[in-house]
Amino acid sequence: MYEHLETAVNPAGLKRVVVDPVSRVEGHGKVTLLLDAENRVQQARLHIVEFRGFEKFIQGRPYWELPVLVQRLCGICPVSHHLAAAKAIDQLVGVDPADLTPAADKLRRLLHFGQVLQSHALHFFHLSSPDLLFGFDSDIAKRNVIAVLAEYPEIGLQGVKLRKYGQEVIRMVSGKRVHGTGAIPGGMNKALSRDERDYLLQDIDQVLAWAESAVALIKSVHTANLPYYDEFATIRSNYLGLIKPNGAMELYHGGIRAKTDSGTTIVDHYDYCAYTDLIHEEVRSWSYMKFPYLTALGKADGWYRVGPLARVNNCDFIDTPLAEAARVEFKQHGGEAMVHSTLAFHWARLIELLHCAEGIKILLRDSDVMSSHLLVQGEKRYEGIGVIEAPRGTLFHHYQIDDNDIVTKANLIVSTTSNNMGMNESVRQVAAEYLSGRELTEPLLNSLEVAIRAYDPCLSCATHAVGKMPLQLELVDAEGQVIDRLIRHSDGEFEHGLA
Repeated sequence: MYEHLETAVNPAGLKRVVVDPVSRVEGHGKVTLLLDAENRVQQARLHIVEFRGFEKFIQGRPYWELPVLVQRLCGICPVSHHLAAAKAIDQLVGVDPADLTPAADKLRRLLHFGQVLQSHALHFFHLSSPDLLFGFDSDIAKRNVIAVLAEYPEIGLQGVKLRKYGQEVIRMVSGKRVHGTGAIPGGMNKALSRDERDYLLQDIDQVLAWAESAVALIKSVHTANLPYYDEFATIRSNYLGLIKPNGAMELYHGGIRAKTDSGTTIVDHYDYCAYTDLIHEEVRSWSYMKFPYLTALGKADGWYRVGPLARVNNCDFIDTPLAEAARVEFKQHGGEAMVHSTLAFHWARLIELLHCAEGIKILLRDSDVMSSHLLVQGEKRYEGIGVIEAPRGTLFHHYQIDDNDIVTKANLIVSTTSNNMGMNESVRQVAAEYLSGRELTEPLLNSLEVAIRAYDPCLSCATHAVGKMPLQLELVDAEGQVIDRLIRHSDGEFEHGLA
């Protein structure tokens, strides 16, 4: 692997190259490279340079506010945070997932399918397709969805309309395309009306056809560029995600399955309410994003990847026919138990998009989504844990409350956080294998961003290292001279003075 490039042995005198900001991702991050005199890469890091701290400032709020508050973590995947929080809040009112009414369970699943479909369409068509259709080193003026619409109008419009359909599903279930409300403690606040159900049904067959075309497109792009697409940014890793009791891929609720890079099962059907025994998080001084790892394997070997590639790798099958056929073809391409190609994230993502379209059609034909039996009640508890498969991977929400129903502790492990080590390793692989020793140009540096975009990171969701992040305060006089400085290091130690 490429861990040796995380920190240069002797950074003094090395040339610094910065990609800031990383573009066409959600949130703010940058890549730094340290090069020696021959342009050989000595250090490569993906830094997350923004801080959000939701874990801290939702403390002190009434628990019933959380499904609405935490949606503001993100404008792309608010439904995922809404539902993860709702699952945790269910437990606070004494309701386990199996206790939900069929109507509430299916409406949440429908909402979630709409979320994953629109998010995957946004990422692939709007953010990543310019790289894949025009080439990583294409003219920078072409690397945007406007250029895709100009040169590939049919593909571009399909992407726009697929995303719009997913947003319409969200709107019909929760009242708004972004930051709607639907899930409440113990259930849902409304069912679909017959008119709403019929409105969504009228376009679902077209959406399915577009989803199938999208899978065919990414397959053709990937296989037309072999072996480059199989090798670019590729690393071997563990994989983690939710799974149904029968081994099928699961996006809303299930047990945790983790596998090694060779496909050996680490844990299976693991109760996510015991996740603190399974996963720990490490803080490093140069990033606001934590580094989770499987405790059984330790910090060095326990890091893992989540998201579409992990889910398609880990499951035994997908329980919708078109997506399952696409999964079988995908796995055959890999030639071994697990597919490790980082660019194959795109292929797996579109298989999931197809699965979501199939799932939406099945649920819209189920009369339960129009049922008025939406709510159940239980006995109060003081701790709730909700886990869901967000578009970018496994998402954990964990809350504790007091006798006054006020949140006293919150912990979030966001999907992108789990991919932190994977993204850094992919950046280092590209830096070492494709950039080192060369004169760096803008198109070459875009390769680093292509590797990061494959993960579809949501950087603003994932920055929560409050209390341990390094800080530097400087006092500057009227002439701009620094007259005092206070530094807090990541280990909690303080350093005061200009020396």
